[in-house]
Amino acid sequence: MNGISYLKDNNIRVTKARKSILEIILESSDAINANVIYDLLKKEDIKIDLSTVYRTLDLLESKKIVNKFDLGNNMYNYIINNNSHKHIIECDLCHKKMVIDCPIPQIEEQIKAKTGITLTESHVYLKGICKDCKK
Repeated sequence: MNGISYLKDNNIRVTKARKSILEIILESSDAINANVIYDLLKKEDIKIDLSTVYRTLDLLESKKIVNKFDLGNNMYNYIINNNSHKHIIECDLCHKKMVIDCPIPQIEEQIKAKTGITLTESHVYLKGICKDCKK
């Protein structure tokens, strides 16, 4: 699906900025932050304010088009929402951040079974050493 389709399917008015931001996220293999998106837009000679990037990302998140990952210190990464639960794992040495599928979905079921609570949100911060830094 392309950026225009995502916007139209979610009843969002199509603008050049929204289309461009969404297409950058769609083309990115990893989670991406607002500053990187802004820099890529500038390289493509698209005139846009950083505040527009943030507003668009908030809109896309509110429509469940993208997932927002809290990296701490008021920093966030975004990735297209493919309806699977994801987490971010960070290398302790090089600080590279990678998005991974949630390896432990059964924990949510255990919590629900033991407490009756259905999780609506969770924040898991995983750290380790990546394969490149192990060399």
